[in-house]
Amino acid sequence: MSERAAAPGGLALVEALVNTVSLDTGEDRLAAEFGLSGAALTDARELREALRAACLAHAGLDMPAGRSDTLTRLLSRAPLLLAVDGKGAAALVPADPAPLASRIAVAVATAVTEGTWERLKACEAEDCHWAYYDRSPAGRSRWCTMAVCGSRAKMRSYRARRTADRTDGPTGPNRTDAL
Repeated sequence: MSERAAAPGGLALVEALVNTVSLDTGEDRLAAEFGLSGAALTDARELREALRAACLAHAGLDMPAGRSDTLTRLLSRAPLLLAVDGKGAAALVPADPAPLASRIAVAVATAVTEGTWERLKACEAEDCHWAYYDRSPAGRSRWCTMAVCGSRAKMRSYRARRTADRTDGPTGPNRTDAL
């Protein structure tokens, strides 16, 4: 779980939705945090997991089959309008702001136009997949937090290399001093 600052603008809502379940503990706070029940809760869970899949795709992982279609289907139920104010400024607004999917659709559409949508990622750690906004200059961060998930991944990689070195023996391919 991340200690990072929330995503900017409407992406904070998307991030909050994705992060309503902890994959390592199984705790699901969706109903409590968004006040949903019944069919709306079922749709919100489906939307949450489709958004998580998109965030994982932004991190460079493959989006599971059907998740993009699910996301498209759920967000297509949330029509958007172009509202123009008295000063001539225009903004996307949901036709019906009550449903969660409508607010998410506005957030995603706005982030796409601002060029920030693909910066919302999900942590690569399989037991985490926490959504976070990648603020790194190159946009290549991989974990929600380096202190926890990144450190664990690097330690696993280090241990795997050490085990491989021991298995290869003193004249194995990873030993240059034996040449």
